[in-house]
Amino acid sequence: MIKKYCFFLAATLLFFQACSEGDDPIVEEEEYTIDWNAVADSSSEKLIITYWNAADKCFNFTNTGEKNFQYWPQAHALDVTIDAYERTHDNLYLTTINEWYDGVKAHNGNTFLNVYYDDMEWNALAMLRAYNATQETKFKTAAIEVWEDIQTGWNTNAGGGISWKKDQPYSKNACSNGPAAILAARLYQQFGDEADKEWALKIYDWEKEYLFNPASGAVYDNINSRTGETNTSWIFTYNQGTFLGAALELYKITGEKGYLNDAIKAADHTLNNLVDSNDRILKNEGTGDGALFKGIFIRYFTQLILHPDLSESVKKRYLTFLTHNAETLWLEGTDKALLLFGPYWKTKPGYTNDLNTQVSGAMLMEAMTLLPEE
Repeated sequence: MIKKYCFFLAATLLFFQACSEGDDPIVEEEEYTIDWNAVADSSSEKLIITYWNAADKCFNFTNTGEKNFQYWPQAHALDVTIDAYERTHDNLYLTTINEWYDGVKAHNGNTFLNVYYDDMEWNALAMLRAYNATQETKFKTAAIEVWEDIQTGWNTNAGGGISWKKDQPYSKNACSNGPAAILAARLYQQFGDEADKEWALKIYDWEKEYLFNPASGAVYDNINSRTGETNTSWIFTYNQGTFLGAALELYKITGEKGYLNDAIKAADHTLNNLVDSNDRILKNEGTGDGALFKGIFIRYFTQLILHPDLSESVKKRYLTFLTHNAETLWLEGTDKALLLFGPYWKTKPGYTNDLNTQVSGAMLMEAMTLLPEE
């Protein structure tokens, strides 16, 4: 949705010269329209120019050249690169996508496997998208290989679910189950393996039973099978996002309205509780890992907005919220000189910015290009 702003000119223009000194001046209004495609062009190109390490073929961790390779943010940086490539078909992004494969694999020990199941899921999801965007079979092969390893994370602790980490089979987390359900559902929809559909249903059912509050729409962070305790105090935007994303994928597969209702509940909880009450934008979840959380929510929230079965009243409410967040970030939380985004979308960043913060903002700007103009 593109919203037009009217700004009063600081220097007032006078028309029809005043007949007397007491006449009030007439103020002319100037319309300013945010061109979201132009904004996304700038932000995604800036991501590549500033963070991409052409020698190492992966993204640096800061805009000042600090490497500090971390596996999971590379997936989300790739996602934004794919967003930009699908929108523009610019070779800058295509080259980055293909080089990413070699660089990230090399920096991760010459493999895409990892001890963190959630990290593998993010990368498998991004590589599946890369395959669809480029038709390079290496991405499909790698995504399926990673998916097969992810399945080993399922055990009967806490009634089932995929563990967060290979050496912590007792910790069952939303971040390792929501994305896994999305991945399994998408693999089924694309390649037709019934086993993947069963995995998607099984993972989703477990997360809904153990980590989802159907009354409030909250998605709890984890359950520890050693103590039996569910961590209900950690509720993050990205867990809300992947749960609603999984629900939406299963709605596409089954047509069962309950999944769409679950997605709406999770979205509504986010909009009602995980926001700054004064500014009505998604809350500040910090730098580092937390800086990526909002962007992940935005990715799946946008897909919910675009679904044709969403009622017009709910769609309008969601569009208003998303647009307000994007406008706030672009008009208030962006350093236009450096084209850097702040972790709280109403506050400009300092000179040094981490990859997670920048990617999260870029996700929002790319999301705005998908919305209908009104």
